[in-house]
Amino acid sequence: MPEPTQSPLSAPPNNGAMPDSSPVSSDKASGLASGDDNHDIERGGQRVAIEKSEQAVTDGPPEGGREAWTVVLGAWCCSFCCYGWINSIGVFQAHYETHQLRNYSPSTISWITSLEIFFMLFMGPVVGKLYDSYGPRYILLGGSLLHVFGLMMASISHKYYQFLLSQGVVSAIGASAVFTPSLSAVATWFHHKRGHAFGITMSGSSTGGIIFPIMINHLIPKVGFGWSMRIAAFMILGLLIIANLTVKTRTPPHPQPPITLKEFIAPLMEKTYVLTAAGNFLFTFGLFIPINYIISQAIAGGMSTSLANYLVPILNAASLFGRIIPGILSDKLGRFNIFVVVAFLTSILILALWIPASSNAALITFAALFGFSSGAFISLGPVLIAQISPIQKIGMRQGLLFGLMSIGALTTSPIGGAIVSSNAGSYWGVKVFAGVMCAVGSALALLARFSAAGFNPKTKF
Repeated sequence: MPEPTQSPLSAPPNNGAMPDSSPVSSDKASGLASGDDNHDIERGGQRVAIEKSEQAVTDGPPEGGREAWTVVLGAWCCSFCCYGWINSIGVFQAHYETHQLRNYSPSTISWITSLEIFFMLFMGPVVGKLYDSYGPRYILLGGSLLHVFGLMMASISHKYYQFLLSQGVVSAIGASAVFTPSLSAVATWFHHKRGHAFGITMSGSSTGGIIFPIMINHLIPKVGFGWSMRIAAFMILGLLIIANLTVKTRTPPHPQPPITLKEFIAPLMEKTYVLTAAGNFLFTFGLFIPINYIISQAIAGGMSTSLANYLVPILNAASLFGRIIPGILSDKLGRFNIFVVVAFLTSILILALWIPASSNAALITFAALFGFSSGAFISLGPVLIAQISPIQKIGMRQGLLFGLMSIGALTTSPIGGAIVSSNAGSYWGVKVFAGVMCAVGSALALLARFSAAGFNPKTKF
């Protein structure tokens, strides 16, 4: 699926996860609205950490304005260049299997794209800690240079290890240093409209996921793989220049002591955080299977290559709406509530639609519906952590979530490739694996919601 002196950040009174009209008890509502930093609130026999930054103090998030939305614009560019690129990895899996790395197995090739996802997420805790201490400026600049440099090196690569290092490691570490601080910076400018702002920010990844596959598939036959990668890298460079000029945190950074193991373990002592992170972790195992293998599976099922290459853009076009609409609804109905709904919807789509899908129409329909539901998962995951975390520690806590998700991201594609190989090229087993992982992850997210807000389905949380 990204923590001291007290920062002046806060939100107005009663703007927490549950408003005054919520059917929960006044004690619970009060706890969510005004909990102290590192202070546990007793809720149904469970102790849940509540962020101090959500209490009422003098300087609250502006919830909009030119400066705040300019930060969202810059973060959108980061999302376009990082997750938008990651959302296009299915194109590279299919291309490498038939061109530069055709002598390698699909499972071996998938380590390139898996490492790309892994390092982008795995570096999250370190990048998040640096963001909390120093702000986004220099982290974003260094990440921009690394991301572009890695793609430029991939453009002149010919051997497996070269693609592994350039695209799978260097570019991905740079993308992590770009994406994590930009997302954390957006959180400092919004509270009531945080789901909306995050949804718009993450829509950049959908837009990138539409543009990059189509662009690369059309450029490769005309200018070759090398120049296709270089053109994409120059495009990313231009957008990241905009991001470096616009992304900034609303609150000043607070230099902090060196990273300690205790600091990373502390969130894992909170039941709600653990359930949320575990749900995202398991969901990741299933989420990237369709993204990585939908093109290869469609071609194996008889779809023409030219049509199959449009499945990833279709998926990402639908996810554009999946990032924005659920984000807006989550501000009105509860972030955890909407997250659980779209997570279970994703599981159902994989198990009930992708498994039996055999016609072109069925696969295209699945790509669109899966894109919508999975897009909502990607945009709402960080919002959940922002809701249950102190704002001055949000970088490290979101980074920790991404770090945990990176384990699933690293192994899911090789596991999928091994399942396909063990089933003599059949994709039935890998579809079941993806659906079950998403279903279990969804169930854990539901338990996290119960842990924090109780069992009343009308409670806004």
